Amino acid sequence: MEGIDFRAPEYYTNRELSWLLFDERVLEEATDEENPLFERLKFLGITASNLDEYFMVRVASLKDMVHAQVYKKDISGMTPKEQLFAVNEATHDFVKSQYGVYDELVRLLEKEGIGIISAHEKLDEEQAAFADKYFMEKVYPVLTPMAVDSSRPFPLVRNKSLNIGALLVRKKDAEGRALISVHADTDDYGLDFALVQVPDVLSRVVELPSHTGTKQIIFLEEIIERNIEKLFLNYDVICAHPFRVMRNADFELDEDEAEDLLEEIEKQLKKRQWGMAIRLEVQTGMDMRLREILQEELNIDDEEIYEITGPLDLTVMSKVTKLEGYDHLRKEDFIPQRPAMFSSDKDIFSQIREGDKLLMLPYESFEPVVEFIKQAARDPDTLAIKMTLYRVSGNSPILSALTQAAENGKQVSVLVELKARFDEENNIVWARRLEKAGCHVIYGLLGLKTHSKIALVVRNERDGIRRYVHLATGNYNDVTARLYTDVGLFTCSPLIGEDASAVFNMLSGYSEPAVWNKLSLAPLWLKDRFLDLINRERDLALSGKKGRIIAKMNSVCDPDIIAALYEASAAGVQIDMIVRGICSIKTGIKGVSDNITVRSIVGEFLEHSRIIYFGNDGNEEVYMGSADWMPRNLEKRVEILFPVETPEMRAELKGYLLLQLTDNKKARIMQDDGTYRKPDLSHVPVERRLSSQEECCKIYKQRAQKHDADMIRRGFIPEFKKR
Repeated sequence: MEGIDFRAPEYYTNRELSWLLFDERVLEEATDEENPLFERLKFLGITASNLDEYFMVRVASLKDMVHAQVYKKDISGMTPKEQLFAVNEATHDFVKSQYGVYDELVRLLEKEGIGIISAHEKLDEEQAAFADKYFMEKVYPVLTPMAVDSSRPFPLVRNKSLNIGALLVRKKDAEGRALISVHADTDDYGLDFALVQVPDVLSRVVELPSHTGTKQIIFLEEIIERNIEKLFLNYDVICAHPFRVMRNADFELDEDEAEDLLEEIEKQLKKRQWGMAIRLEVQTGMDMRLREILQEELNIDDEEIYEITGPLDLTVMSKVTKLEGYDHLRKEDFIPQRPAMFSSDKDIFSQIREGDKLLMLPYESFEPVVEFIKQAARDPDTLAIKMTLYRVSGNSPILSALTQAAENGKQVSVLVELKARFDEENNIVWARRLEKAGCHVIYGLLGLKTHSKIALVVRNERDGIRRYVHLATGNYNDVTARLYTDVGLFTCSPLIGEDASAVFNMLSGYSEPAVWNKLSLAPLWLKDRFLDLINRERDLALSGKKGRIIAKMNSVCDPDIIAALYEASAAGVQIDMIVRGICSIKTGIKGVSDNITVRSIVGEFLEHSRIIYFGNDGNEEVYMGSADWMPRNLEKRVEILFPVETPEMRAELKGYLLLQLTDNKKARIMQDDGTYRKPDLSHVPVERRLSSQEECCKIYKQRAQKHDADMIRRGFIPEFKKR
């Protein structure tokens, strides 16, 4: 280990390029022939949605740094300008791959009797008549054509909106005079420019009449383009083409100067739609005159223009999967099971008093979390409810229960994180509703995002005040609870309850206790806690004992954490990383990371839980929390790490991690060159091929069925009751 610089840039992968590798893994799922066709369409749409957010935030941030002439290198030794160049090159290649997959999926749809008509010129006579009628009856009343001249400047094109740009020339009468028009000017080509936004209030997928026994669909923009001359009656349309603009959506918030944080965020949200343009998507074959106008008006560089060989915005593919009558092309939805740890015949508080309870989402139902708050809201012994909320659903049952609790006279305190990116507007609505109901609403700490997931219920019981706590790796969101893998813990441990009260006192009143019992918090000392635990395994290995680390999370790019992992690996600690997304670790470096493996699991559910196992020479420890190993989580957010102290739960979580390490169907293993590759299953028997997500679905379904059988035997559940 002596003489090794564990922070050498060549030992690290750039985080932006690592993220693109993740989206490539998602795209692989769209090519996987074992996935049903509509599932493959869904994954293709997800890659497009992911890429949109990547541009709005990460690429936008790089452009900001380049414009500000920032030359500071990242952990991989790249300047912002170098990163931006590499990202532009990689994203152009990725978009080509996306549309290659799109073409293949369209061919497969045709084999299933679903035809996507790519251009309105391909419509037959009956379909053309239908499209024209549909336009006049359903679309025309909604459209607002925008012309450009000296009195009407180039319009502000909204972020992510799909538009059709057109070049026009005024019609002339029989004597060759231009027809009367309100327009006075033309552009340099002697043509007028106009655009119309494709309305997102209408379905983009339009079904067409067909007598061939197949379903024929066309996208809304093609119908508008076909009928665009009806929007400009005194003009001849020279050309019309769709385009789409991506803007910088990563707004800066000066919290020190903001008198009212809620109002300031509302102002910034309005600006998000009109941030600096950073990407222009156009279809291949767009008239160069139209393209030059767009490029000049949007101030877009050549490398920021993406020529698309299919429909713009592939998130539309998720809408195609909604077509009725094709169940054989879908994967059957997994129904989250009733948690075996909870009984339907007892109140939730008495069950938590019996012992800590573990909840594994989405394999088990989110209902106990909802019931935890609902029971507290109507329970006469409940004195107070306190929660942190980062992302919630639009019709959240938990928030409805909190408002009911306040109306029932409970003390309700809720920290609503207004700075949760792309959920700000939804959170503002809920914050106001909670305040109106009488809840005490906190808007987070100055300069920090509160990303922790914690709920505290304080009850007045016979033997005094008792605190019940729920801690989790995922958000209090009943919708994503069916889609994301997350883990939650219910406990009434006095020590954790005391820490939970301290957390909320710190968030609301800046009161930090001198001593904490069980919880570790960022940005206070959580990073130091992680470093101590990693270094303990290193020291065990150096002393001839056994060191072992298994860490599952979303992202790893903190240089201090990675350097500590490299040191532990060099000392002989076996480290297995299960990282869904960004990972700046490089494996296979002799003397540095040859004891580290990295795998990424991409499947039906989004892997979201954060679980860390430390072997500790046989004295095993398991922790869960809200934080990834990223600088923003460890230094700029309020995060919570909590221990799992029940031996049975530690064993269950260790088994869960080991199951993921044996996944050979949905896992991609990082290679020494930084790429990811699925295990070669050509010589693996079918019965040895394993998807950890599919296996968990079986395990928790069997566990729930066994629990139900026991409840039926004891007379608590009628035999005929269906799940």
